[in-house]
Formats: sequence, C-alpha cells, structure tokens
Amino acid sequence: MTSPTGNVQEHDRRPRVAAVIPCFRVKRHVSGVIDSLAGYVDHVFVVDDCCPEQSGDHVEATANPEFVTVLRHSVNQGVGGAVLTGYRRALEEAYSIVVKVDGDGQMDPSYIPALIQPILDGKADYTKGNRFFDLATLTAMPRVRVFGNAVLSFVTKLSSGYWDLMDPTNGFTAIHCSILKLLPVEKMEKRYFFESDMLFRLGCIRAVVLDIPMPSKYGDEKSNLHVGRAAIDFPTKHLARILKRLFYSYFLRGFSAGTLLLCAGLPLLIFGTVYGTVHWIASAQSGQPAAAGVVMLAALPVILGLQLLLSFLSLDIGNTPTRPIWPLIHPLPLAPTAEDRIDQPPATAGRRASSEATELLLHPGRR
Repeated sequence: MTSPTGNVQEHDRRPRVAAVIPCFRVKRHVSGVIDSLAGYVDHVFVVDDCCPEQSGDHVEATANPEFVTVLRHSVNQGVGGAVLTGYRRALEEAYSIVVKVDGDGQMDPSYIPALIQPILDGKADYTKGNRFFDLATLTAMPRVRVFGNAVLSFVTKLSSGYWDLMDPTNGFTAIHCSILKLLPVEKMEKRYFFESDMLFRLGCIRAVVLDIPMPSKYGDEKSNLHVGRAAIDFPTKHLARILKRLFYSYFLRGFSAGTLLLCAGLPLLIFGTVYGTVHWIASAQSGQPAAAGVVMLAALPVILGLQLLLSFLSLDIGNTPTRPIWPLIHPLPLAPTAEDRIDQPPATAGRRASSEATELLLHPGRR
C-alpha cells in the first residue's frame, strides 16, 4: 500500500488501486481528503474541472507529486466528465481498481477496503456505498434527500435492472478497470446523471454490482446540483433508459418468457385503458351509463394486462446479474494472499470499517 509519504510497497501479486477525485468548488476540503487516502490507495488523480477556485493549483502546491497527479479541464464538463477523465488516466497507467471519492469530505476513506474487497474476491465488478441500509443513520440525512433518493432508487431499479440496489446517487464507488474497458465511455453522461447512467451501462453488459452499507456524513459543504434542472432532466433520461434496457434485454439480445409477457401485457393494458377512458367520457357527456359489455371489455384487458406485467416484473427482478465479469477476462488472482491484501497496515482503520460493514449486514439494527 501507499505510505503517508507517498512511497509504494511493491507486491507483485497485489492489484494496484487508484482514487479519482473530481474537483469543483471544493478547495477548502480537497487537501484533507487527499491526506486521508494515504494508506488506502496507491495513487490519487485529482481532476480540476475548470474550478473557479483553482483547486488544481492548490493541490499541486500542497500535495506530494509522487502520490497525487492533477488533471485539468479547460472547460467545465461536470462531475461525470471529471470522473471519466480520471478513469481514462487510471487505465493508461494500468491500475486494476479505481475508487471514486468526492472532494467535499463527505466520504469516509476507512470504508475503501470494504468497497474493494468484494472485487478482489471475484464477487463483484462494481461496488457503491449505500446510506439507506441502516435506518438509524438516516437521521443524519436531510429529509428532502431521503425522499428524493427513495424515489430515485425505485426509478433507477427500472432503468438499470438492479432491483437489489438502493441509494443510486451515492458517488462513493469502486470499479475493476477490466469493466471500464467494456463501457462506452464516450456516450456516458457527463454531469449529475452520471451515477445513474453508470448503473444503466453496467446493466447492459450484465456486470455484478453490490451495495456496501455505510453511514451518511454531512458537514458544511454545499451541493452543486441544481434541483430544479434535475427534476426536469432526470425523469426523461430515466424513461429513455428504461425503454432501451427493455429493448436490449428482451428483444435485441434474446427472446424469453419475459418477452412474451411484455408483448402481451402492455398492449392489453393500453387497449383496456384507452377503450375504457373513451367510453367513460362518452357516457359522462351523454348522461347514460355504459353497457355492461362495454365495462367488461374495458376491465378484462386491464386486469389481464396488469397480471401479465406483474409476472414480467417478477421475471425481470430474478434476472439481476449474479456472475461477475472481470474474473473471466482478467488474469489477476481472485483471492490475494494475506500479505497481498489491500487492507494490510497501515490501513487498520479500513479493516475495522470492513468489519463494521459486515456487522451491519448481519445485524442491521445493531450500532
């Protein structure tokens, strides 16, 4: 691992881990974030996304150049664009795993071992934080964010196909670089829809994604997300990805029972709804009740269509990817030896966080 001075202990079998920090108006916090990463990652890529505070200059003046590399954008590209720039550089320098950490200090680096261990063990291709696992920790999160994230979680399940995930906007993530090579980076969202779009792209290649429980953490930082703009953009983008996912999964790449259920259930539901609405309006205008046959002809397709779509939903939930991809295409060993593990000293706190995450999984009510 990297020591606090930036020196790397060489282990031939140990995968190299890099961190990417997108920077925009985080000058006050970013130095502390970089210092906290020592001992958890081998190198840090700081991406100055045309920051008006010149975060990149500040980092270059204060950080160890052997441990930190500053990348710059001449034009602001958004958090997604900054992360993708860091990903590309990590690929160029042959890192095995890349962790994305925000520069505002909200993310506890002691949870990095908990994020990357499932990838090292060959159990996941991509991991992300989940602040919703332990309900007791939600008291630290603003209620507006709790509600917004709950709604986004459900919509993201539909658009990505990962029905077992929560907290889709959590940006504390880790990914194996072999998976990055499979993603259409040039097509991915560059701004605040990046995390949701990443899940959609991962779902398209059937990568395994795992949630890692961790508490929420809020300080005096301010979000750069424009809520009004997101309320307009996010629904349309999610709808487009829902349609794309269904087409890719059930028509373009394969034909299954889910295809038949979707093809039968959706037309029946639409027909029954439209037919019933038209005759209901006509009945209201004429003042005469609709005939029993008309009511039945509207109700039966709706009921049958709903039943078929519920069956399709059950199949879709069961179709969540479970077999990781990267062990099939990458030569690294699945289980590093004890001396090669990523959470060796000085990352003692990291092992403690990993144990705490496991404890949360086994005993969610225990603090």
